[in-house]
Amino acid sequence: MAKAGRTLEPVVLEGSFVRLEPMTLEHHAQLTEIGFDPEIWRYTVSVVRTPEEMRNYMESALKAQREGTSLPFVTIERSSGRVVGSTRFGNYDSDNRRIEIGWTWLARPWQRTAINTEAKYLMLTHAFEKLHCVRVELKTDVLNAPSRKAMLRIGAKEEGILRKHTLMWNGRYRDSIYYSVLDEEWPQVKQQLEKMLVRRPGPIRASD
Repeated sequence: MAKAGRTLEPVVLEGSFVRLEPMTLEHHAQLTEIGFDPEIWRYTVSVVRTPEEMRNYMESALKAQREGTSLPFVTIERSSGRVVGSTRFGNYDSDNRRIEIGWTWLARPWQRTAINTEAKYLMLTHAFEKLHCVRVELKTDVLNAPSRKAMLRIGAKEEGILRKHTLMWNGRYRDSIYYSVLDEEWPQVKQQLEKMLVRRPGPIRASD
């Protein structure tokens, strides 16, 4: 009999470079301090330009958490203790044991560091080894070439494009491209990520 999926509960995920801490509204000021760079939101469905929009962004994420389908994190640089971005588990389906990793953004000074690489490693480990997922999904704007390259780089498989999938904040309909990692692929992907973290890591980006 297949192993049942677990309830998605708040958890701290910590590595050598990064700590992923469950988001609360108390993080609003820290996220506001770093979150207004327009490049962060270039390929994302929503946009954050003001403290009010940041609060709305956070409240939407926390509402999905209360519904049991999402777990938003703030991304913290361990060496400084500073909040440098955010990421999220979303669209959790415990019956079918699948989850999405996305809604990821980092302030520009931290985009080409080990932080995002290790964050993906921690989240994938939690999804497969604690939540017993059989599938982890990632998606991005088809125009987001760096994100697409990064998803392939960690070993995710490209699945296809959903045309006119999502209406963007700027009125453009986005074609979304999907990637996934399956449970039987996870050991190899895990080994690949561990090697990347030993070497000088490059960026791994995802978006919502």
